[in-house]
Amino acid sequence: MAVSRKQEERALSEDEWKLVQNSHHPVVQDLSDAELRDLLKAVRERRDRAQGEANRKRREMRGKAAAKGAQPATKDHGTKAKLGVLAMSMRRLNGEHERRQQLAARIDLVENARHALALSKEKKPARAADFNTRQAHLGMRAVDNAKAKSLVRPMERGRLRKAAAVAQAKRDSK
Repeated sequence: MAVSRKQEERALSEDEWKLVQNSHHPVVQDLSDAELRDLLKAVRERRDRAQGEANRKRREMRGKAAAKGAQPATKDHGTKAKLGVLAMSMRRLNGEHERRQQLAARIDLVENARHALALSKEKKPARAADFNTRQAHLGMRAVDNAKAKSLVRPMERGRLRKAAAVAQAKRDSK
């Protein structure tokens, strides 16, 4: 379910909200790789901390853990919302990071292909081949297949073969 920016702001503290704002679309593409890496690390730390807090509150509510404060937690709506917002922010940042990695890989692939093409173009043969050798200098000529093409579909042929095999098996079993 989509969460509006107003709901995100309500669920997060001030510094967390500033971090999450940088994970939204127009801003995240303007970040440098180093800034993106630092933002990923900071949001991941906040998300892990919120996840631990949410788990602790859930355990308190079930009565499996001692209360951290004076009373055990009775609701965890706020921590669940915070965890959801930070997790979505992580998903956006990881997506941007993956997109940049794929772009860099494509650029590397193109550069390597161009480099290989340049190397193959500048490479010269050790010695020219003799003209009177058994080689296809200008390429081979296609030879037409003399066998007539079968008009029976292969599926039909297989079906008939199987039917004959079943009939033969019935006759053999008598």
